[in-house]
Amino acid sequence: MKNLFLLIVTILLSKSLFAQEFEFFEPKATIGGYGELHYNNEKIGSSPSKSIWDFHRFVLFFGYSWSEKWSFKSEVELEHNFVKNGQGELELEQAYVNYHHSDLLGFNVGIILPSIGLINEFHEPPLFFGTERPVYHNLIIPTTWFGSGASIYGNYNGFDYRLTLFETLNSDKFSLSQGIRPGRMKGYKTDASRFLYSVKLDYLNFPGLKVGGSLSFNNAKGDSTNIDVTISEVHAKYDANNIIAVFEFGNINYNSGELKASRGYYFDLGYNVASIFNLSTKIIPFIRYSDINTAAETLSGGDNEKLYHFTEWMIGLNIKPFEQVVFKIDYSEQTRKLDDRKSKFINFGVGYMF
Repeated sequence: MKNLFLLIVTILLSKSLFAQEFEFFEPKATIGGYGELHYNNEKIGSSPSKSIWDFHRFVLFFGYSWSEKWSFKSEVELEHNFVKNGQGELELEQAYVNYHHSDLLGFNVGIILPSIGLINEFHEPPLFFGTERPVYHNLIIPTTWFGSGASIYGNYNGFDYRLTLFETLNSDKFSLSQGIRPGRMKGYKTDASRFLYSVKLDYLNFPGLKVGGSLSFNNAKGDSTNIDVTISEVHAKYDANNIIAVFEFGNINYNSGELKASRGYYFDLGYNVASIFNLSTKIIPFIRYSDINTAAETLSGGDNEKLYHFTEWMIGLNIKPFEQVVFKIDYSEQTRKLDDRKSKFINFGVGYMF
């Protein structure tokens, strides 16, 4: 009888606490977003140079919190300012229900971003160097990578973790020139018979430093191919004492087909020179070195492994009057390994987030 009483009290108390969570919380909606306008000038080998203006991304966030623990978050993106006849894109990049039980444990489910690499989850223009996102995050880790899935996340003793169950890739669309990038399904009627499994771990206990990595596996399938894909990457970012340094290395292995491995890395180093003069505006010159090869290992070998292998040097400047707005300019040279062909790029632009 005593145990029965205690059970009833426990149930009633639990119900009361659950009700209190909603009773004492004022539901609220939040709006945010980011965008970026670019000028791009490129000269590839001996071809004439070309230059364009491009409002590359216009993004709106909308969120709603029912309680301190239950919320909804979304992100809608318009790319290239125009959608018609295959030009430009309108995408639902995030739309998920989130439950944050505590710092130790939470989960979300819906259209999500897998935690692979530094930029896929945090890709607002003021958060990275260069007018365009690093080419590593285009060809090795295909940012922005979004789709249907669910994840469990949390933080324990300075370690951030996330376990993700994510939609499959389409192996028919893998290519020597772009690796897994064309195989993203973007949440559109994805094959639900298989998943991408991913685990990420970051260490955050050293001030200003984030260091970690992720490991992902997918038995990718298309109409005519079935390829096991293993994605591994390590990353580190230091942002303190007016120094910003970024490093990331990624490797993708394929168990069948012509393509056997994609591989690349990049390194950024910048310093806020305005700190010398005690200016509030941040003025950050930076350098970048990249080495990218989407066909690092192939079945046939030979020139196939050199055609898409290039190195890149970049110098640039980020100016941030405050943290949410950035003006950027950069110059870069890429060298293709097969024939030493050089390509030159000049970019500048403005970006914002709120």
